[in-house]
Amino acid sequence: MSTAADPPPGGAPALPRGAGREAITGAAREIFADRGYHGTSIRDIAKRAGLSLSALYYWHPSKQHLLAALIEESTHDYFQRCDRALREVGDDPADRLRAMVRATVEYRVRRRVESNIGNLEWRNLEPENRERLDGLRRAASQLWADIIEDGVARGAFRCAHPDDARRAVVAACNAIAQWYEPHGDIDLPHLADRYTAIALRIVDHHR
Repeated sequence: MSTAADPPPGGAPALPRGAGREAITGAAREIFADRGYHGTSIRDIAKRAGLSLSALYYWHPSKQHLLAALIEESTHDYFQRCDRALREVGDDPADRLRAMVRATVEYRVRRRVESNIGNLEWRNLEPENRERLDGLRRAASQLWADIIEDGVARGAFRCAHPDDARRAVVAACNAIAQWYEPHGDIDLPHLADRYTAIALRIVDHHR
C-alpha cells in the first residue's frame, strides 16, 4: 500500500518514510523566514530540500498549498500543547491561566520561526485557506477567553475589561517569538515565570 510518505512507482523518488515531506517542510520554513512568501519560489524550496520539482509537487501542488500546510501544522501543534497543559491542571482559573501562558511562552520560544511565519505570512494565505485556518485560531482564542471569563465570574480576576485583558496577555506572549534570544540573559523557565506573573497582574488576580 502506498502512502503520501511512500510514493508509488512513477511518483516522487523513493525516500525513507517521511523524508521527502520533512525536507520540503524544513526548506520552506527556512526560506520563508529568510525571504518572505513573495520572495520565495517553488524552485528555491525544491533546491534547498535537495529534491526535484516533481518530487516537491508530489506532496505540495503549489507554494500556497505549502504555506497553508506549514501554518496549519504549527497552529495545530500550538492548540494541542495548550489543550494538554490545561488537562494537567484543575479548574482554578489562576492555575489554568498560568498553564496557558506557560504553554504559549514555551511554544513561541521552541517554534520561533513557525510563529513568525504564521504572524507575518498570514495575510498571504488565499481566502479559502485563511477561512479554514481561522477556525483553529478562534478555538485557541476561545481557550483564553473562557479562562479569563471564568476567573472574573468567580471573583479570582477583577479586570474590568476581560476581552482587553485577554488581548493584552496573548499579544505579550506572542511577541516573544520576535525578540527572544535562546542564548540571552533569561532562560525559558524564568521567562515563563515572568510572563505568568505579568498575565496575573493584567487580569488583576486576587487570591
